[in-house]
Amino acid sequence: MTGNDGRATDQGRVYQASGDQHIVEHHHHGTAWTGPDSVRRPPIGRAPAILRDRSELIGRLKEAVTEGAGNTVFVLHGLGGCGKTAVACALFDYTTRERGRLGLWVNASDQASLRAGMLAVAADRGAGDGELMAARNGLRAAADLVWDHLDRSDLPWLLVLDNADDPAVLRDGGWLRTSPRGTVLVTTRQAAGHWWPAAELLYVGVLPREEAAQVLCDLAPGTGSAEDAAAVADRLGRLPLALTLAGGFLAHQVISPWTMEEYGRRLRERTDPIELIDQGATDADNDSRHLVSGTWQLSLNSLVEQNLPEAVTLLRLLACWSNDPLPLSLLADARLDLPLPADRVELALRGLLDRSLTELLPGDIRSLRTHGVLLDSVARVTPADERDGLAAAAAGILLRSLPATPVRGLRDSRLAVLAPHVLALLRRVITWPETAVGTAEVAAICALRLVTAQHRSGDYASALAAAEQATDLVRRRLGDDHVLVLRLRQRIGKAIDRLGRLEEAANLHRRLLADLEQVCGPEAPDTLTTCLHLSRPLTWIGKQAEAVQLMHRAASGRAALLGPWHPLTLEARACLLELPPGPELDREVSAGPDLVADCRRELGADHPITLSAELNCAGALFNTGQHSEALTLARHALAAHEHRFGTDYPITLAARSLLSSVLHAVGEYQEAVEQAETVREWRERVLGQEHPWTTVIQDKLARYRRSLAEATPPAPS
Repeated sequence: MTGNDGRATDQGRVYQASGDQHIVEHHHHGTAWTGPDSVRRPPIGRAPAILRDRSELIGRLKEAVTEGAGNTVFVLHGLGGCGKTAVACALFDYTTRERGRLGLWVNASDQASLRAGMLAVAADRGAGDGELMAARNGLRAAADLVWDHLDRSDLPWLLVLDNADDPAVLRDGGWLRTSPRGTVLVTTRQAAGHWWPAAELLYVGVLPREEAAQVLCDLAPGTGSAEDAAAVADRLGRLPLALTLAGGFLAHQVISPWTMEEYGRRLRERTDPIELIDQGATDADNDSRHLVSGTWQLSLNSLVEQNLPEAVTLLRLLACWSNDPLPLSLLADARLDLPLPADRVELALRGLLDRSLTELLPGDIRSLRTHGVLLDSVARVTPADERDGLAAAAAGILLRSLPATPVRGLRDSRLAVLAPHVLALLRRVITWPETAVGTAEVAAICALRLVTAQHRSGDYASALAAAEQATDLVRRRLGDDHVLVLRLRQRIGKAIDRLGRLEEAANLHRRLLADLEQVCGPEAPDTLTTCLHLSRPLTWIGKQAEAVQLMHRAASGRAALLGPWHPLTLEARACLLELPPGPELDREVSAGPDLVADCRRELGADHPITLSAELNCAGALFNTGQHSEALTLARHALAAHEHRFGTDYPITLAARSLLSSVLHAVGEYQEAVEQAETVREWRERVLGQEHPWTTVIQDKLARYRRSLAEATPPAPS
């Protein structure tokens, strides 16, 4: 139903043991004043049977309706669809049935409904026709009349002011007061404390996972297990309204019923999951509050009416990202080509916070979080002509927040926080076909920066997961042959290599090399880079001849393309020092000291390529039998890597492993065991028992311990 001003009234949602029950507002409006049918009962079809996970909240409210309690105002606030009206209804039922109090229920969604309802309360409490007529005609203050009769009520009461999403409606008429004869309970989406002086604010949020799953099992019994229900509840963000719609949909199917697992799969596969969720509203009656696609539109409308359209723009921008915590730093000094000036971002965010459309999160990184179903709903109705600008702004903000040249070994806590937002942006670009190719490319570059930074920090598993998801999304928008898709595939191969899946990495790099040769050319920089990437797993799986050929191809190709002193050329030359023992390595090892000197001159002593060259030179000396020379360089390389990357960085561990081998070769068995033991403990803990690097160090350690035992004289008997 709608009020006189055309605004939709609120509908709380009930989540109970059986059936799909709705709290439905019912009002009559006409040219002549008429009050509601009754203020003695909530305007619902049936009262809720069970409220999941609201016992603590209900317990606090029950204390306010005990004998002698009064002069209190409670404000239930929270996101639309979280069940504030259902909580109020449960308290109303308890108050009237168990406590013997009078229950009074008024719709406060707009001025006309509030005024009519409150005058009906006055009539219920004994106001005469003359008094009511005077109040209606403006001859007497209507609120004074109502509260005079409430103060003189012969029965203690509970007054519920439902859907008070515009607190000004209550303030302007002086409708919200306290009385020693009763307790006032307000439900609202308006969370700003300044609207509710002297009231106790109680937050109503989404449900915990177990209770949310139970709601689905209550509403649609027999359609799936508790685990299936929990998975669907997670996808719905555990929002009571969405859970009720999903449960109703599953319970009422006739021709071809779905299971919960099927419902969850359909939600994941759909580009517009909101349309599926809304199908559960079989009795919506044109009330947008019955639908997740429309329940928050009232709040957005009020922001525009209160001259804050920038808040709507900000929410549409947030809808380009994930519902995971979003660092507030992303919005600080944001350069946006949007109708959202930088000096209005703070005000716009405050508007969203005040209306429970987003929330601030405590923690080391100041963040905000917006419900995922809300974000999908907002994205769904975002005007088509605004989508590219919003996506471009979201991509630009992320691009400036991600390192263009990630530092090896740097553990950046921001990466885990930003990862879901990068992937969510790519998904939004796909579901918004209006976004330009250039915008999609910037979003793809964000993903490439993310996975590169994750890899260089040593978090190979996260890099692989993000790269695989990003590749799938980007190729759907830009095509298989786009260079950004190919570069993301490079990152997948590198991560798989570092995770020890060497045959798989070699096969992936081999396919990628063929594609790069066809798309970019045999001497293109990306092609030559993949030559190096492929050579590494080939060396590990015993295909040294092919690996050597690829290393030389990369080194000579980069020298011709970029010059002999370019960092990438020096990197390729350093890789040649990783050749297996043999004539090829014998020729390269003599050039090792000169390469290290070149790197120090061109890049600096602390540059990652310089450190790699030094480590590889130590390894080449060891592999050609020059153990004494290798020992000095290996010790220096380990110390430099520890200083630059830390003790637990994978390349630092590789340097320690090499040092243990050199120590064993020169007869320093005790220290060799100690160094190898450190590497083994880390690799078993981080990489697992089956990783090739783990098995290598385990074999080394066993051999070193035998040498130490053989060299140690037996204790005297």
